[in-house]
Amino acid sequence: MPPSINFLLRSSSLRLRLITPESGAPALDEPVSWVHSSDLADPTPFLDSGQLLLTDGTQFPLESRDTEIFDDYVSRLVSHGIKGLGFATQVIHGGLPEGLVSASREQGLPLFEVPDRTPFIAIIRLVADFLAKEQNARSEWSLQAQRAIARAALRPDGLTAIMGELERQLQCWVALFDAAGHQVRMPGNRPVPSALVSSVEGAVRGALDQRYRLASQLEIEGQQVTLQTLGRRNRLRGVLALGGMEPMDPARTDIINSVIALASLALEQARTLDTARRHLRAGVFEQLLSGNIDVAARTASQVWGRLPAEPITLTLTQPSDHGSDLLEALELLADDFRGAVFYAQRGERVVVLAGEAQQKKVTALLQENSAIAGTSAPGALASLQRGLQEAELALQRAVEISQPLVHFTEVSGSGMMGLLRREKAGVVAQRMLLPLLSHDAEQHTELVSTVRSWIENNCTWDLTARQLGIHRHTLRSRIDTAGSILGLNLDLLRDRLELMAALDFLEEG
Repeated sequence: MPPSINFLLRSSSLRLRLITPESGAPALDEPVSWVHSSDLADPTPFLDSGQLLLTDGTQFPLESRDTEIFDDYVSRLVSHGIKGLGFATQVIHGGLPEGLVSASREQGLPLFEVPDRTPFIAIIRLVADFLAKEQNARSEWSLQAQRAIARAALRPDGLTAIMGELERQLQCWVALFDAAGHQVRMPGNRPVPSALVSSVEGAVRGALDQRYRLASQLEIEGQQVTLQTLGRRNRLRGVLALGGMEPMDPARTDIINSVIALASLALEQARTLDTARRHLRAGVFEQLLSGNIDVAARTASQVWGRLPAEPITLTLTQPSDHGSDLLEALELLADDFRGAVFYAQRGERVVVLAGEAQQKKVTALLQENSAIAGTSAPGALASLQRGLQEAELALQRAVEISQPLVHFTEVSGSGMMGLLRREKAGVVAQRMLLPLLSHDAEQHTELVSTVRSWIENNCTWDLTARQLGIHRHTLRSRIDTAGSILGLNLDLLRDRLELMAALDFLEEG
């Protein structure tokens, strides 16, 4: 902490005397960054905010009664952020000018008297020695803190230990977020204040969306929060968030930079391990598809604990542009449930297996990551091949109708006719019935409406003839003519079904 005016007043060797304000005023404890001496009428161009000024009053006329000179002088110092003024007496002026005392008191500028036997250099040297000692202490503290953090990095739980040591050294809360924007759990660490959680998470997602390295200072709910991204441009590994600490200085900055380097390395190593695990996941899934369930289960139990309990739902998803974010989110979800959720990559798509209790979590995660997906009906691991086919059909349907998620039951619920509609069979139906439509238009017949009624009445002759108001033999003649034009034998069930489907899809062509 830099010295203050009170620090100088307590020095018996300087023999300074406080003029204004009263002893105990908060302004006397404000930090002083440096001490400067000047006799210029306007020394502010050569001063920085937070400094203390010393003068012997050469710039003020002797016995001057012009208070405006003092008012303007003090106003310039206050506006520039000068922390106080030391006036040397018995050098130019026998005492403190009344105008200067009045102006300092009215404008709130601390003023103290420097006796003639106290050189300015003594005041400057005392402040310089204090700052040097403070800086050495901060450097030593920073060095010791970095050593402690380096030792923490060597522990088996290196990443968690690093964050815990950082929190202890900076006396603040520390939160680490992965590349998907999820907070990495660190048992024993101070939690993010509940009032800040949603705002901090939003700021973290915004930082990750930028996709480049950045450091930012935010004020959230009246608290200063520091965000530091981890990783390289376009390959961010996460975000480090800190809050509730003292203002940043070089020592704290050095510590945070050390942690960023160590945490980035730890996350990079974790990413490499995740890649290896994903290759292993893909192999386990192919074993399941091949029916080698025992082999897959033994492998999974050694790495993830187990496979999802039956019945399982298979979800096939097509990731968005940021597919790596989805994979990281799935890795975290699978880790949370210790095998109750299993995922694997298959080319550009991702397969997810989950039990009934976890499927809602999977669905919510896919929606958060803007992924398009299709899900199978619940089933056993032994029928995984069928589940994959069901999810494939559901995913195709989701892509066609631009819907985030489609369940296989939505596709199978409409039966085989629903699948034909999905394939846009109306175009084929129109081409098939075109000869019959053309015949009706040219010959002014009603063959299309006749066969439609006949099909709708389950191909019963008497009922259809009565509805159309024609003789049964006339109906038979029309049906035979329609079959001849279409090249169908309508005495056969297969050709009747062909005609029924074509008439059903005619309106979709």
